[in-house]
Amino acid sequence: MPGITELTFCIVNTNGRELLLRGLDAVARERAALPFETEVLVLDNASEDGSAEAARAHPAVDEVVALDRRTGKAANDSTLLQRARGRFALLLNEDSELRPGATAALHRALTEHPEAAAAGAQLLRPDGTPQPCAWRFPTVGTALRAALLLHRRNVQSGGAGTRPVDWVQSAAMLVRRTAAEEVGWLDERFFVYSDEVDFARRLHDAGWSVLYVPEAVAVHHEQLATGAGAERRIVEFARNRDLYMRKHHGPAAALAVRWLTAIPYALRTVAALVLPGHDPRRYARHVTATLWPSRGEGIREAAEAFNARRDAAGA
Repeated sequence: MPGITELTFCIVNTNGRELLLRGLDAVARERAALPFETEVLVLDNASEDGSAEAARAHPAVDEVVALDRRTGKAANDSTLLQRARGRFALLLNEDSELRPGATAALHRALTEHPEAAAAGAQLLRPDGTPQPCAWRFPTVGTALRAALLLHRRNVQSGGAGTRPVDWVQSAAMLVRRTAAEEVGWLDERFFVYSDEVDFARRLHDAGWSVLYVPEAVAVHHEQLATGAGAERRIVEFARNRDLYMRKHHGPAAALAVRWLTAIPYALRTVAALVLPGHDPRRYARHVTATLWPSRGEGIREAAEAFNARRDAAGA
């Protein structure tokens, strides 16, 4: 008889079939090297590229949760966390590719640190360069540092050795399920972006810590959208940063962060007018989205429009 499941791989996918399969191949290699029982859950977020079928056919996958309607990242991660049987759950994006030994390093970090609720891997860009993936919590102080062009002081990733940080990116984050349940999973009001920041804040408030584990490495094949997609990402990022500030620090602090955050974007807008390869319109859109986060359409509205089209087609 199989033993008790120790760890569940939890992968959320939206129209990322090829990257999903690449990530699942890496998960299969990780599972083969682990000395304990694991399972793999894939949540397909109403993809239209055959992702759900491809996931079902992959030998590493134990279960596919195929949604008919698009929902947000926080909601999808919470669904998988609640469905998982493992004591630990490794949250992964479809564009996250684990390097050998990453799962074991994250698991070792949480087993050796029972006070820690989550542990994040060092993320690499596809060219192999490190990607910032652990930061200080957003505050008026961190926004002031960024306005003074001292934003690197807000980054907590880099260097050697497992250590406590404020928050880590959820593209490759191992979670202690009992801790996640204790704080009520992820807040679904964060459709995407700042969801893991809020999650880490609530874990800290409940007495848990969060770890950065540079020994664990994952390639993050982040696909930067252009055109309308980029516009929606900018809007969604700004509105959820503002939601986090209002939730944890109040409206006055949120307003201060809006203005302080707009300053470096405004400086980049001006610089982009003379620097080749930079689009001043993109930086300018960051300025307006930051100052007026309730305006514009983000990724949430794109999902709602997608669901409405599906509903109309099925009517």
